[in-house]
Parts: sequence; structure tokens; C-alpha cells
Amino acid sequence: QVQLVESGGGLVQPGGSLRLSCAASGRIFSTNTMGWFRQAPGEEERELVATGTSGGTVIYATSVKGRFTLSRDNGKNTLFLQMESLKVEDTAVYYCKREDYDPSSVWLTTWGQGTQVTVSS
Repeated sequence: QVQLVESGGGLVQPGGSLRLSCAASGRIFSTNTMGWFRQAPGEEERELVATGTSGGTVIYATSVKGRFTLSRDNGKNTLFLQMESLKVEDTAVYYCKREDYDPSSVWLTTWGQGTQVTVSS
């Protein structure tokens, strides 16, 4: 079982910055992906913000490209999302997601509890 602990959300003015963190622990494996998804108010679905593989590939949603940066500290099994030039439309609950490829060739998915990001003047 994998545990994900998120931190770093909060209230920020438009144009401001925030940094989200997601620390993984438990039954984790070296082949994995970690990323951030978000669910805006009134939306039923979570949308991809950014995700990266243990091999170094990173994918960003078009809406955040050039403003958000995904990075990892592999030694601490921690994922970061640096968010710059925040917009009102970035307001959402942000969820960390991790997928581990275990020795039995199964992808195991874990979600964090979510952290609120509110962009408002």
C-alpha cells in the first residue's frame, strides 16, 4: 500500500505563485509515474495538470504549459509542482496521483487526499 501526503495549497492573488508537494511512502517501486490532477468547482471530472515518469518524461496540460513546472526529488520520493502566473481559472482541488509498476506486472494506482488552491483577488 502506498501513502501520498500533499501540501502547499492555499489562497493566492492572480499572478502569484504556489508550490505543491506530494510525498510518497509505503510499498513503492522504481518504475512509476507521478502527477497532479485537478478538479475545478462544479466539475465532475479531474483533469490532468502534469505528469511525469520515473524515466524523466513529463507531460503538461496545454493550459498550464510555460507556467507550471513539475519536478521530483527521487531520493525523498517527493513530487513538486511549481505554479507561476496563477489565474483565477486555476482554482481547484489539486490531487496527486501515483502509479507503481510492481513485480507482478500490475500497475497500482494511489490518489492523495487533495489540496485546495484558490486564486482570487
